[in-house]
Amino acid sequence: MAAQARPRPRAVGRPGEVPGSRHVARSAGRLDDQRLGREVLRDRSERQRPRAALHAAVAERAAGDGVAGGVHDAPGEVDPARRLGPAQIGVLTQLVVATVLLGGIYALISVGLTLIFGIMRVVNFAHGEFLMLGMYLAFWAFVAFTADPYFVVVVAIPLFFVVGLVVYGLVMRGVIHASHNVQIFTTVGLSTVLQNVALVAWSGDFRYVRPWHLSTVLRAGSTIFNLTQVVASLIAVALTLTLVAFMKWTHAGRVMRATAQDRDAATLMGIDTDRVYRLTFAIGIAAVGAAGVLVAPLYSVYPTAGLQFVLLSYVVVVLGGLGDMLGAMIGSLIVAAVEVAGSYLFGAAWKEIFYFILFILVLGFRPAGLFGQRGAGTLGV
Repeated sequence: MAAQARPRPRAVGRPGEVPGSRHVARSAGRLDDQRLGREVLRDRSERQRPRAALHAAVAERAAGDGVAGGVHDAPGEVDPARRLGPAQIGVLTQLVVATVLLGGIYALISVGLTLIFGIMRVVNFAHGEFLMLGMYLAFWAFVAFTADPYFVVVVAIPLFFVVGLVVYGLVMRGVIHASHNVQIFTTVGLSTVLQNVALVAWSGDFRYVRPWHLSTVLRAGSTIFNLTQVVASLIAVALTLTLVAFMKWTHAGRVMRATAQDRDAATLMGIDTDRVYRLTFAIGIAAVGAAGVLVAPLYSVYPTAGLQFVLLSYVVVVLGGLGDMLGAMIGSLIVAAVEVAGSYLFGAAWKEIFYFILFILVLGFRPAGLFGQRGAGTLGV
C-alpha cells in the first residue's frame, strides 16, 4: 500500500486572530527598522516593537523646521534629536565667548616671551616667575589697600619695566652672546631663585584675590559673561595691540625690528644694540607682569603659579612661530579653543593634554610654527 502523505497541520493562532497577521506585523516592523538603519534579529521578541514604532513615528515628522544630520535619515525626514536648536546654539556661543576671553589673556602673557626671543634670541625660562610676582603684587595691594587689581595695572607696568631693567643689568647682559646652554641654565636658575624668594617671603600657602566684581555675571541672551574675566581680557587685548602698534609705528619699534632682523647690520648702522636689548627685556617683563595682575583674581596665588603659564606660553609661541607677535596672538586663540573645547567635552582635568598633543604635532610636522616663520625676521608686524 502506497504511503499517503499526511496533511500538514495548520498553524493555530490566538482566538479571534486573523491568519497571517503576525507575519504582516513583523514585515512592517522590519521595514521600519531598515528605514531607520537598524537591524533586528529574526528571533527577537516582538515586545521590542513598541520602541521601533516610536522611533518610526519620530522619524516620519516633516523636516521643514530642522536640518537632517544623520546618515540614516530618509529623504525629507529628520530626527529631532539631531536638530541644531536654541540650546545647542547657546552652548556653542558660550564656548566661543570663553575662547575669545581666555585667548586675549594668553596673548598678553605670550607676547612678551616672543618679543624677548625675537630680538634677543634668548629663551626666558623665568618668564612665568615674573607673572607670579605680578599676581603677588595684585594680592598685597588688595589686602593692604583694598585696591582693585585692574587699577593696580597702572602701577604694575612701570614697576615691572624698572624690574626688567635691573634684571637685565644684573643677569641677562652677560649671557646675551653666550651659548644657548648658558642662557637656558641662567634663566632656569633665575626662575628657581625667584620661586624660593617668594616661598621664603610669603610661604607656600594658596592665596586669593576676591574683588567685588568677581561674582558679577552679565547675560546676553543665553550667553553668560563673568565681569572679571571680560575686563581682564579687554585690558589684555588693549595692551597687546598697543605693543604691536609700538613695534610697527614708532622709531624705537623700528630700531628693535632692525636689530631683530640683523644685529650685525644694525650695529654697523650705529644702533646701540645693548640699549635695544635692555629696552626689549624691560618691555617683555612689563607685559608679563601686567598679565600677572590681570589673572590674579582668576587663579590661585602661590610661589610656583607661574609654571603653568610659562609652559602654556611656550605652546602658544611655538604654534605662532618663535618671534612672530601676530602669530602669538593667533596661537593664543588656538590654545584657548583647544582648552575650552577639551574641558567641555572631557572635563577640566584633560585640558592640558590636548594642547600639549597639538604642541607635539606642530613640533613634528611644522617646527617653524603654523605660519612658517623661523625666528623674528619681521616680528610678525
